[in-house]
Amino acid sequence: MTTSVNPPADTPLAVPSLTDAEELTCDVLVIGGGTAGTMAALTAAEHGANVLLLEKAHVRHSGALAMGMDGVNNAVIPGRAEPDDYVAEITRANDGIVDQSTVRQTATRGFAMVQRLESYGVKFEKDEHGDYAVRQVHRSGSYVLPMPEGKDVKKVLYRQLRRREMRERIRIENRVMPVRVLTADGRAVGAAGFNTRTGRFVQVRAGAVILATGACGRLGLPASGYLYGTYENPTNAGDGYAMAYHAGAELTGIECFQINPLIKDYNGPACAYVANPFGGYQVNRHGERFVDSDYWSGQMMAEFAAEVASDRGPVYLKLSHLPEESVSALETILHSTERPTRGTFHSGRGHDYRTHDVEMHISEIGLCGGHSASGVRVDDHARTTVPRLYAAGDLACVPHNYMIGAFVFGDLAGADASQYSAYEGELPGEQLREAHELIYRPLRNPDGPPQPQVEYKLRRFVNDYVAPPKSGARLSLALEAFERMRADIAAMGARTAHELMRCAEVTFIRDCAEMAARSSLARTESRWGLYHDRLDHPARDDASWFHHLDLHKSPSGAMEFTARPVAPYLVPVDGFAPVGGLSRFLGEVHAEDVATAGSQDVAPVAGRAGTAEPEAASAPHVSPTAPSGERSAARLLELVALADEEPELDALLPYLTDPVPAVRREAVAVLTETLPAGTGTALAAALRDNAAEVRAAAAASLRELVETLPAEPDLRDGLAAALAEPDPVVRAAALDVLRALRLGDAALFAVCLADSEIAVRIEAVRALVSVDAAGELARAATGDPSREVRVAIAKGLATVGAERPAQDTTAAAHPAADAIEAALTGLLDDPDALVRAAAYGALGTTGCPEPLTARAVAALSESAWQVRAGAATALSVADPDVAVPALAKVLSDANADVRKAAVLALTRHRATEEARAALATATTDSDADVRAYAGRAL
Repeated sequence: MTTSVNPPADTPLAVPSLTDAEELTCDVLVIGGGTAGTMAALTAAEHGANVLLLEKAHVRHSGALAMGMDGVNNAVIPGRAEPDDYVAEITRANDGIVDQSTVRQTATRGFAMVQRLESYGVKFEKDEHGDYAVRQVHRSGSYVLPMPEGKDVKKVLYRQLRRREMRERIRIENRVMPVRVLTADGRAVGAAGFNTRTGRFVQVRAGAVILATGACGRLGLPASGYLYGTYENPTNAGDGYAMAYHAGAELTGIECFQINPLIKDYNGPACAYVANPFGGYQVNRHGERFVDSDYWSGQMMAEFAAEVASDRGPVYLKLSHLPEESVSALETILHSTERPTRGTFHSGRGHDYRTHDVEMHISEIGLCGGHSASGVRVDDHARTTVPRLYAAGDLACVPHNYMIGAFVFGDLAGADASQYSAYEGELPGEQLREAHELIYRPLRNPDGPPQPQVEYKLRRFVNDYVAPPKSGARLSLALEAFERMRADIAAMGARTAHELMRCAEVTFIRDCAEMAARSSLARTESRWGLYHDRLDHPARDDASWFHHLDLHKSPSGAMEFTARPVAPYLVPVDGFAPVGGLSRFLGEVHAEDVATAGSQDVAPVAGRAGTAEPEAASAPHVSPTAPSGERSAARLLELVALADEEPELDALLPYLTDPVPAVRREAVAVLTETLPAGTGTALAAALRDNAAEVRAAAAASLRELVETLPAEPDLRDGLAAALAEPDPVVRAAALDVLRALRLGDAALFAVCLADSEIAVRIEAVRALVSVDAAGELARAATGDPSREVRVAIAKGLATVGAERPAQDTTAAAHPAADAIEAALTGLLDDPDALVRAAAYGALGTTGCPEPLTARAVAALSESAWQVRAGAATALSVADPDVAVPALAKVLSDANADVRKAAVLALTRHRATEEARAALATATTDSDADVRAYAGRAL
């Protein structure tokens, strides 16, 4: 590619023109030059395709294999392990949520891949007879194949890429970082990126695109605080996850995190699976082995975490009991092939395996299909859900695929993608412009917050709110934080092409963080041990959640979810019995209300655990093979089938009264989807269900359907009855629907002003406004203990009294004008500034007669800016002889929002010369809004 000399370090790189892009063309575009990407490129070239391999670093030493590999932990070698046994093992480790067809590809093709790698020069340990020296480390099955000279793996692969026959087919562009996959007519057609040395914009047209960018290793922040001190390769920042998402591909299992045991204060694995064949093992501080589950699973990490946190912690990798030859052999492997800095780390502490056992801890969280189950959804040919877009390696969701699986799926992707030739149409201009903006935005603000600071803040939020154990409240706070981070990321500054690369990576991390939080919020159960441990949903719920959780980007840009049933197994596994079926569309997943810690006006209540209503407690674990589990699954499948038949209400009634809450909840969903006659009444009845999840679903459905439901007497009776329910969600929803359908009256609504829940009282205020019940609102104005409700009443009084002519300060045009004025006058004395502000603002609609005009003028000097702004609004309908001079003085207020309110009020008086003169002075205000409104008024 064209190169250029970077400007001096203190001079920001110039933003290149979009029209000056370098365009590359290929049949198969491979993004990422690590394990899977290298194999994908080799295979595609062997099948005759012209391949372009893009790597943001350098293929010679990029990816997770950069420093080699000390062994393969999922080698299915004939005579030592059977493919079906391996598939069953991975199925159990992943709590049954697997697509066995993809796992089976690794199981059946892994041995041939070992032989292929060996033909390239990769060395695997063999015994004296030349047989592969497979070791048993996992509790069942022998799958670990050591690689004593595995440090040279990447070197061997690079050598293959540079063979003459490969060079003719494979073009390697190092230092080029794609940021978006380009799509046209629903399929992948190329990519957009930039050169990480020169900064030049690069666009690629391709027949197919293979994503092989590795895990999202830089998601959580290591305990050390170092941004790049991660367990996974820190260059893998979730690039492919974000690119696949924005291209429209489905991702799956994102709530199933990767968490690993590692050396305390060191970003490397303790490598118990390497040490185990030599006699090393994990112990607590008493020297006791404590892990009951197998090493594949997240349950092992749950046990590990519990031990670390107990009085039996810390946890160690015990090596001090081993003979000298074993220690020496381990040192050779762990200090060279695994990570060369490991020996330096131990030496710096004065530690030696002969005298000190290795203290272990827990890694930060990450996303990784190869070591867990979170990635881009693929089929058994590595195809994603976007035509001609493929994913392989740690990026793809093939649970516990590891190195051999990455090679296998790279091979599958390369073979399948090789059938396509380069795209010949016009590349999508809007997508190119968006990619260009994403890349070069930091150059336009070179002195903005530097990437390390923004990234640290983002990943601290991940640790604080997303890392397990999880809860709905913390995950909701995470979503708020990640939304705020958009502004921080947009403000990041950069001066060099390298800094642009790091800034782009932060956008990928933020995307992955949001995916992780929303997915974790969506799956309302606990599964996979520590990987998805929900404190508020502590049990595994196979009846509702024996599903993959898929996410995708909707056409509107929202993150939407689908629960996809696990496909029937190819290999039966005791304890799990998937039956397939249709997917359940979940749509967007919204954050819980975490603005306040409980009610604002209710004193703390005694009692914690054990006081919850029985129906709100988490459902006990039900085995999918138990009769009740089978029945629930069957009932759910029946409901799915019914939805396609447009059933009448009578057909759904048995499901709406089913003893299993999950079935009743699904029946509500089908009822909402199909909308037979009588739906409203049935949903109102479901508001009184004894299970909170069913009531919540019914409430949401009623609100969703309110525009289409007929206002029937039976529906009114059902909603009115729901007002007596103990669940505040139900009461609020009932009021909302009664109001919207005009099915209630002042008497019914007024009773709810005494409700114990703020949200219900606010709905009651809205309902009373809908029937012009000024008297009831006025009577409640000053008595409610909640500021929020009093503010709602003030605004409601303004709405009810709006019929009064704006400048009529004497006549009572509204029949309850006196009551409204008296109520607002009382609210002007409220101890809370926001209530007083709302009351003054309401006067701007209902009228501000002489006694209140003086109070509004005086309020312009209050300390709370909200009150000053409200008072200015009140003066918009006051006598101009009094109001205009007071408002003119307000134009010098220190708060821009107060000045803006004064300008808007003066606009109402612009018939007077004095008001126009005041507005003219505001046209030079320092605030753009104030200037704009003043100019418009004149």
